Amino acid sequence: MILIVDFGSQYNQLIARRVREARVYCRIAPPAISISEVRDMAPEGIILSGGPASIYEKNSPRADPAILELGIPVLGICYGMQFMIDALGGVVKAAGRREYGFADLRVARPEGIFAGIRGETACWMSHGDSVTETPAGFEVTATTANTPVAAIADNDRRLHGLQFHPEVAHTVRGKQMLKNFLFEICGCKRSWTMKSFAREAVAHIRDTVGDRKVILGLSGGVDSSVTALLIHQAIGRNLTCIFVDNGLLRKNEAAQMRERFGRHLDVNIRYVRAGGRFLGELKGVTDPERKRKIIGRVFMEVFEAEAKKITDATFLAQGTLYPDVIESVSAFGGPTAVIKSHHNVGGLPKKMKLKLIEPLRELFKDEVRRLGKQIGLPESLIWRQPFPGPGLAIRILGEVTAKRLAILREADAVLLEEIRQSGYYRKLWQSFAVLVPVKSVGVMGDQRTYEHIIAVRAVNSVDAMTADWARLPHKLLARISNRIINEVRGVNRVVYDISSKPPSTIEWE
Repeated sequence: MILIVDFGSQYNQLIARRVREARVYCRIAPPAISISEVRDMAPEGIILSGGPASIYEKNSPRADPAILELGIPVLGICYGMQFMIDALGGVVKAAGRREYGFADLRVARPEGIFAGIRGETACWMSHGDSVTETPAGFEVTATTANTPVAAIADNDRRLHGLQFHPEVAHTVRGKQMLKNFLFEICGCKRSWTMKSFAREAVAHIRDTVGDRKVILGLSGGVDSSVTALLIHQAIGRNLTCIFVDNGLLRKNEAAQMRERFGRHLDVNIRYVRAGGRFLGELKGVTDPERKRKIIGRVFMEVFEAEAKKITDATFLAQGTLYPDVIESVSAFGGPTAVIKSHHNVGGLPKKMKLKLIEPLRELFKDEVRRLGKQIGLPESLIWRQPFPGPGLAIRILGEVTAKRLAILREADAVLLEEIRQSGYYRKLWQSFAVLVPVKSVGVMGDQRTYEHIIAVRAVNSVDAMTADWARLPHKLLARISNRIINEVRGVNRVVYDISSKPPSTIEWE
């Protein structure tokens, strides 16, 4: 196991991904982690992440310096290296010239972190401070034209530092550097696989739950679907899934869920139809945050009412993922900035009096998909694109009505059909239609029309933290536009969203 100490880097999850891609398990912890907790974890190695602060500033984040004296190999990246230098008596100062972007790294000797890497290689710098004096015992192992101390090592104490970011794709040999740390320096084994995780997770669920009962809110997304099947394999019919049809789903979605889970996977599911109640509560509401809160509140009310019918349930299961856990608390111990409210991390309603079970809380989305394949989830569910909890309500700008929902459902169905047939569905992170509450003039059958606008959104992403609009072929966009305008009554114009995240979000609301 590798422990990653998070000093607030935007890349901390990427470091974890790189470690896990090498089939080594890792966990992320804040700088406040105690030495006793570190000893209890017994990691083979420790990675100190980068961060936006300057080590010489007051209130800059710091770990207990004793973490460097445990005899465990440590790799400091950017700010993490500067923390190491400062803690051991070296000097870090504001650089005379900041360094952001590509730099040519000159490796002194092809050993240690740089085993197998000779001469020059491209790396990615992002720093305004530099090391001006190294502590006793360290040697400089790499330089750039602007940064004389680009990498350091104290082989006796097994302490290593990189001023650049090996975890990003821009550092050409970065993966090899991290693998050198994991396997050559830390002596890790390649034992982190979804087969082993699935086996251990099923055993842990079985031991935790015993013969008691578990309730799960099943949405049909990959997270809740994998959670449902994993728990089902552990405790069978003692799991009850509750699927709430809020009337805000895509075309035929409720029927498909019944078919996939009830018939094919033999999972115990209760279906609740509550579309009328949700629409009633949303009448006249146009603010997107109010929509989300209303839908969340009504969902919990409907879910709790159904859950009460299962009188002997002890646990509530959730499909919480590791990014949810990490992002719920910042590196400084406080909440991250709220862009829009979401569910999962935040505990349970007190009146439910159930224990929480979250078997996926240590996994990233790509790992969840691999787990789903390992335990036999159908491909159509494994590769299902993300769908927001509030459903189509936040893809209708303005008030949500039955008529607007009907228009959007049909347009979205056409879009997804074309995306699937074109072979782009699995290449995209998300693709969906948005109903814009603005009408425009058109001409259909030699007659003037005044109808709705549908916006098409398709993005590429790895984890939804950032996203870029997808460059779909013009012929595909033309087919989508032509079919929506001709087949969906109430639409006479289709536009394509070419904004990235940031500054935009993926969803429109």
